[in-house]
Amino acid sequence: MKAVVRERYGAALEVRDVATPEIGERGVLVAVRAAGVDQGVWHLATGRPYLIRAAGFGLRRPRVAGLGMDVAGVVAAVGAQVTRLRVGDEVFGVGDATFAEYAASDEDRLALKPANVSFVQAGAAACSGVAALQALRDKARVRPGQRVLVLGAGGGVGSFAVQMGKCLGSEVTAVCSAGKVELVRSLGAACVVDYAAGEPRGTWDVIIDTGGGRSLSALRRLLDPAGTLVIVGSEQGGGKWLQGTDRQLRAGLLSPFTRQRLTGLMSKIAAEPLNTLRDWMADSAVVPVVDRTFPLADTAAAIEHLRTGHPGGKVVLTV
Repeated sequence: MKAVVRERYGAALEVRDVATPEIGERGVLVAVRAAGVDQGVWHLATGRPYLIRAAGFGLRRPRVAGLGMDVAGVVAAVGAQVTRLRVGDEVFGVGDATFAEYAASDEDRLALKPANVSFVQAGAAACSGVAALQALRDKARVRPGQRVLVLGAGGGVGSFAVQMGKCLGSEVTAVCSAGKVELVRSLGAACVVDYAAGEPRGTWDVIIDTGGGRSLSALRRLLDPAGTLVIVGSEQGGGKWLQGTDRQLRAGLLSPFTRQRLTGLMSKIAAEPLNTLRDWMADSAVVPVVDRTFPLADTAAAIEHLRTGHPGGKVVLTV
């Protein structure tokens, strides 16, 4: 099969012929139709921040040559102990090295794709959608009527967070760039603020920061005295070793000494949040936002667009 690979961190990405992955008794082989591109792909391609190398991805060179987690496609084979999925099912979720014609996964990391959602939309859904859900519901424990501020609302996680905040009954204020204001407003935000106009005015019960560069002190000023801050990610600051993760680490250290709950998020794909995401997409309560698609051969261009093109929503590879 064709797959995107790199032999070392920072090396040029290549599409090569590689062996189709094998699956075990609980495994699922997916014929890939679409695969989302997120910031994590760039981190694993470059090996930065260096902290991720020590997290099991390979110190000197990548432990796995392939890239990609998000996936949508058709089940091509199942292991003997798989009970929930069958060959021919249309699915979405995450897999291993999904920038390829086939990817291995298992049934706990996949869900049936709703009929009203395209493969491209479904390929954009799992990583960002589950991160937004776990930030709002599990970390912030958002309740109906609460005021939620979403920073970076026009991006992959942010566009899901705006819609999910509304699903959970909150009033969402969204901050994004001027070019994304109409897009974010269409997602259901009660108020949309252009970040170039300065800090939003007021305080909020919950803040979801999906990748900004605001300091902890600036974020705390926007947070109610007993509010909750969830830092989902950041691409700014921290240097080569920590990059944006330093804010998450400092938030966790500071939180025990203040009434405000300050926390980061390391999302985990599992059956329950995937099924919740599937149900909301089936009801059109949540619609994945896709900025642009690229063919598998243009993976490097897709990552570059993600890093420099300020996409609205997700970038997706088609196979």
